[in-house]
Amino acid sequence: MFEVASAFWTSVALFLGAGLVILLIVIYNRLVAQRQNVKQGVADIDAQLRQRHDLIPNLVETVKGYAGHERETLDAVISARNQAANGPITSSDEQGLRVALDRLLALSENYPDLKASANFQELQRELSHVEDKLAAARRALNAAVSRYNTARESFPAVLFAGLLGFKEADFHRLDDSEKGTVDQVPSISFQ
Repeated sequence: MFEVASAFWTSVALFLGAGLVILLIVIYNRLVAQRQNVKQGVADIDAQLRQRHDLIPNLVETVKGYAGHERETLDAVISARNQAANGPITSSDEQGLRVALDRLLALSENYPDLKASANFQELQRELSHVEDKLAAARRALNAAVSRYNTARESFPAVLFAGLLGFKEADFHRLDDSEKGTVDQVPSISFQ
């Protein structure tokens, strides 16, 4: 009788052990998939920033033809673009690029011929499209981060996530150049 009870408890222990191993595998695989979605979101933002950086030289060349004596603004844009495009992308580099690009686009107000140029208008549309895709990529990243962090902090994953090396992911935050503009009503004029 002792042998039967011992065999029963051994079977129960093996069953529980196998269940725990299967649970760990399921948790691990789910967290890996969620973490990959976060990494893809970061890569998508990087791709959009690179596309923005690739458009800027064309925009500068177009403006040069109309506003050649605005050398300081043009040089500032190219310098900011090169700094943002070389090496890891930082929010301070992107902020400098955004400010310089805003100054470049503001030049069109001083040069009616430039503002009317089909090439300039097309480049502005492309840049606007890239900015829209960048905003969508940032929203997608934040959604992926939310799903990952929720999966990581849900029971029973919360018991094992830290032990398995899964750290909390950070949400994308507005950089300093965006903070002052997203909460303001845009100024529109029909002149």
